[in-house]
Amino acid sequence: MKLRADCARERGASATSTPVGVLLVALALVLTAGCGADEKEKEPVVTVEAAPPERGAISEVVSAEAVVYPVQQSVITPKIASTIHEFLVQRGSKVHQGQLLAILENADLAAAAEQSKGEFEQAEAGYATTVEAGVPQAMQKAELDAAAAKAAYEAAQKVYDSRKELFQQGALPRRDLDAAQVALAQAKTQSDVAERQLADLKRLGEQQALKSAKGQLAAAKGKLMGSSAALSYSEIRSPIDGVVTDRPQYAGELAAANQPLMTVMDLSKLLAKSHISRVEAASLKVGDAAEVRAEGVEDPIHGRVSLVSPALDPGSTTIEVWVEVAKPEPRLKPGMTVQVSMVAKTVTDALLVPASAVFQTTEDADYVMVAGSDQHAHQKIVKLGVRNGDRVQVVSGLDPGEKVIRSGGYGLPDKTRIKGKEIPPSKDDASADKAGAADDSSKPDKSGKE
Repeated sequence: MKLRADCARERGASATSTPVGVLLVALALVLTAGCGADEKEKEPVVTVEAAPPERGAISEVVSAEAVVYPVQQSVITPKIASTIHEFLVQRGSKVHQGQLLAILENADLAAAAEQSKGEFEQAEAGYATTVEAGVPQAMQKAELDAAAAKAAYEAAQKVYDSRKELFQQGALPRRDLDAAQVALAQAKTQSDVAERQLADLKRLGEQQALKSAKGQLAAAKGKLMGSSAALSYSEIRSPIDGVVTDRPQYAGELAAANQPLMTVMDLSKLLAKSHISRVEAASLKVGDAAEVRAEGVEDPIHGRVSLVSPALDPGSTTIEVWVEVAKPEPRLKPGMTVQVSMVAKTVTDALLVPASAVFQTTEDADYVMVAGSDQHAHQKIVKLGVRNGDRVQVVSGLDPGEKVIRSGGYGLPDKTRIKGKEIPPSKDDASADKAGAADDSSKPDKSGKE
């Protein structure tokens, strides 16, 4: 084997050392160059579909799962425990605010209310007597007593003065003068006491008498109000307009205090309550248009955003959002789980491309592939705006006239040779192109001719 290899090397060396060998080597180089040229000409070509971006309106829609609630509801609970005497409504009955719904047994409460009413009327009569008769009579007696005491004092004064004059003339003994002086002092004291009693009665007695009578009247009135309120608790009335959705008990059963007796819901409007992330909620505001889709309801139900909670839910760190639906679909019931779509914002004149034509680099930058005039695909980094379903807005990085690769661009390397047919433009784009052509025809050409 070694001998054969040595012979082959010797033959090769001898061949290259001859003119014929040189020609063979040159021929081999030419053939090798020809193979390289063929391989270069066989550059891979990828078939794609491309079309210019569209112009149109696009809306940012926030979708979430929601639960339906009535706009208002009242779980009616009696304030007293008593046997149910009668129900005046059934489940499904439409009721109005203040309407009597049920009556509880109330014979004892009615008797207590009647007794309180009698006590109130008695206190009212006593107050009237005090105001109109009692106080005036006491005042009259005090005035008469004061006048009599004053008259007695004046008479005693005259007797004292007369005896004093006689005593000075020596016609009256000393003891008679002293007796007159004592009588005068007593009369004066009685007069002063009567005057003070009259003054006190005028200043305080009348006020205190009226105050006492008024207090008795107020106490009787309060007792009457309490017994009347207790009696009213036996009459169950609706606090809102709505429909009776629950009535678990029957007449004759015991209604427990502070336990649900029936439920009334206002179904004129419904609320779909959902919890969404704070990032999505940041673009929503009260009044935004919304749609509600429910299982079994073909067409979407239109509504509006009625509440965007100003605070995070501490349990889920989400934002609660309400969608209000007026005159809802009858098949939409409280407690159902539905899908809500809320329009956060709308861009009327946006540059739109299919969402499937947008990709991301390893650095999470968005890009599209465009078909260049050199029959090669080119990668263009773009900034995106509003997304909605299969369309997305391009804010910057793409010219309106460039052709975006809509099919075949996934994983396509930059500067790959491409071929394919353009996607025919939509009707709106075609009409816009015709309008543009008409405008261009009116402009002068480079030669200055119109």
